[in-house]
Amino acid sequence: MKTNIKSLLKQMYRCRLLYLMILLGFVATFIFAYLPLWGIVVAFKDYSSRAGIWGSEWVGLKHFKRFLEYPYFSTILINTIRINVTCLIINFPLVIIFSLMLNEMKSQKLKRICQQITYMPYFISTVVVASMAILMLNRTGLINLIIAKFGGQPTDLMSEPGAFPFIYALTDTWTGLGWGTIIYLASLSGVSLELIEAARIDGAGRFRIIWHVNLPHLKPTIMTLLILNMGSMLSVGFEKVLLLQTPLNSSTSEVISTYSYQVGLVQQQLSYSSAIGLFNNVINVLFILGANKLSKKLTDVGLF
Repeated sequence: MKTNIKSLLKQMYRCRLLYLMILLGFVATFIFAYLPLWGIVVAFKDYSSRAGIWGSEWVGLKHFKRFLEYPYFSTILINTIRINVTCLIINFPLVIIFSLMLNEMKSQKLKRICQQITYMPYFISTVVVASMAILMLNRTGLINLIIAKFGGQPTDLMSEPGAFPFIYALTDTWTGLGWGTIIYLASLSGVSLELIEAARIDGAGRFRIIWHVNLPHLKPTIMTLLILNMGSMLSVGFEKVLLLQTPLNSSTSEVISTYSYQVGLVQQQLSYSSAIGLFNNVINVLFILGANKLSKKLTDVGLF
């Protein structure tokens, strides 16, 4: 036992710089991810900046009840889920299909060009992406000019409540399509070449190899990412929603995060806003637990 401890200490000393780097990561995570957890108690108090967190009056579940009794609670909950489900239906399959297409490219130069082109939008600011969407989709924008050229009637799509979830999902697709392929391409690089060659000898074409070799290999990755996506079902990108939101589309664009922003930062109801955030996170955890259990039952793949 003592010999093992001495050996471990010697190894740690030899790699002390690497352990120092790991330590810095642990310290940063502790400071910015774990210490703020104490602030959760604000959701159960009537917070007063004068009295401080611990001096404020304890009110229990008052703010949670207030949120559940909010007249538009069901509206913003449905809007949040609708936007996330739309993104999931559009984005998730497209990323997998695009990854398989990139993997099938024989020309490495063409593959790199396609990757670079699709990666670039990911690094564009959300403000710029939202501004581009507004300019293209308003009544005098590029989309309406094309519609008018074909004899259609121009429409201000940004003012159409029903179009908002699709606009949000399509901007997400444009910015995240290339970036989302990284994990899938890394997984596809581990597909056995002998297995592919054996499939070819048995007469399998490219599509059958994709269906019977590549997709089964991707199944653990697909299910893991799907479970993680389910864990953010009530979390919509706040900045983009706020930037794309207009008074005319607010009936479908008002989500939990924008409502929390209004009551928390604009109206300074910090306890109420904290309760909304905690409610949001608890539901997300339940979603991820349910998705993980269902995935393990149906596919034998799960996070834990």
